Amino acid sequence: MDEENELIALRRKKLNALREKGIDPFGSAFEPSGSIAEVREKFKEGETLRAAGRITAHRDMGKSHFLDLRDAAGRIQIYIHAKEVGAELIDLFRLLDIGDFIGVEGTCFVTKSGEPTLKVRAYRLLAKALRPLPEKWHGLQDIEARYRQRYLDLLTNERSRVVFEKRIAIVRETRRFFEERGFLEVETPILQTLAGGAAAEPFSTHHKALGLDLYLRIAPELYLKRLLVGGFNKVFEVSRNFRNEGISRKHNPEFTMLEAYWAYADFEQMANLVEELICHLAEVVCGSLQIEHRDGDGKITRVINLKRPWRRTRYRDLVRE
Repeated sequence: MDEENELIALRRKKLNALREKGIDPFGSAFEPSGSIAEVREKFKEGETLRAAGRITAHRDMGKSHFLDLRDAAGRIQIYIHAKEVGAELIDLFRLLDIGDFIGVEGTCFVTKSGEPTLKVRAYRLLAKALRPLPEKWHGLQDIEARYRQRYLDLLTNERSRVVFEKRIAIVRETRRFFEERGFLEVETPILQTLAGGAAAEPFSTHHKALGLDLYLRIAPELYLKRLLVGGFNKVFEVSRNFRNEGISRKHNPEFTMLEAYWAYADFEQMANLVEELICHLAEVVCGSLQIEHRDGDGKITRVINLKRPWRRTRYRDLVRE
């Protein structure tokens, strides 16, 4: 039996031990005082607060334990001692592992090292983790696993989490940008009878009820233009598109695309709009027009200055260069 399977077997033994003690290893709802970041904001010595999260560190001191709880918003230290909860609950703590989810209620205090901490009076196991997490110091090193198991990458790699959150912010702010300028967000068909709008190989499927051969869209262009024909002046869509082609770090068969159309505007106005959009997103999401470009290993390769106006030139002139 390899090391990982041994760890899984040990965790299953702990799972059974918890059940034998009458403890549900996959508990019901728990209402915390807020996210861990909000708990830290509310933190005041002597106050009682409730927090829930995943155990990411566990230091067993015998009669007492220090643990780190983490959620999507932050981390907080908790402290449990036999004097507070009794010997029985202390023994139960030895059945917990890194990766388990718990909810705690405790009194706020600050340690000698200045760390805000909850002194636990009561706790509840919310979910027992049966698989060990990737090693905390080096995270998930296998590139293939990072892309195929994004949940593990997000769990162990803070930089991946930041990128993930920035992408969400970019999509949200893009929608706000266009709506504030009078554009209507629309949804166009994903299943289409014609793979148009781009020169790309489509995924195909068959609609049984209608007896139709259909394609997953490769671009929303044709349907967006029909909306202009129908009388809308400004439309945009943030859409999922599918292209049955090669795969690389920069090219995924399923991806998100932004397309916008503006009646009565020329290419100069659209170019200005794109320039304004990119600069707006950089300032709102990144806080600067100076963007650090990183390679696959996270190393900064160059700094891109997005300050307007951007250079504009003809395509044929770029080819000559």
